[in-house]
Amino acid sequence: MKDAVDRLTPLGLMVLALLAEGDMHPYEMIRLLRLRRDDRIVPVTNGTMYHTVARLERAGLVAEVGVDRDGNRPERTTYSVTDAGTAAVGEWVRRELARVDRPTEFRVALAEAHNLERGEAIDLLRIRRGALADAHRALADGHRLAQHKGVPAQYLLEVDRDEAMLGAELAWLDDLLARIAHPDFLWGPDHEPTERYLAQRKAARQ
Repeated sequence: MKDAVDRLTPLGLMVLALLAEGDMHPYEMIRLLRLRRDDRIVPVTNGTMYHTVARLERAGLVAEVGVDRDGNRPERTTYSVTDAGTAAVGEWVRRELARVDRPTEFRVALAEAHNLERGEAIDLLRIRRGALADAHRALADGHRLAQHKGVPAQYLLEVDRDEAMLGAELAWLDDLLARIAHPDFLWGPDHEPTERYLAQRKAARQ
């Protein structure tokens, strides 16, 4: 399992998460990712999608469940996530949610954090917050030291931006942790799908 998780790419994780919603063919997955604007996080092309699905199948994380042909359209192979694939999603999200050195992986892990128990997600995000706070303090200390030594501000613009961005992320994360911890914040699969979700699934199948 560890080897399979280690080899999972952000797009591979997103494919497994999509298949947790139901069996799909690659073209449907491409359309659904684009409808949801998830291609903001990871670029999606036909080539990368089909290559990713093939890798997941070889790793035993997805399995072919049927081949359909509709009119003059090419055959479409439908895939299902396996038990190993479902387990890999949880393991990958656990690994990436607390890390601060892999921004793309974190964005995907955050998008799929609802696959974890609420308390576990909160604990992992708190670990991330601690690491971000340490980095922010170190950067602020270095910034102040450079200013004290008379380094002209024009040479510290990037440091100034980085300090501000880290501060903003910490403030956002504090707010997020409070929201997720509130019992009224919907979490996990135990709620009815929205009309928008159902419409997107229908559009992606066409």
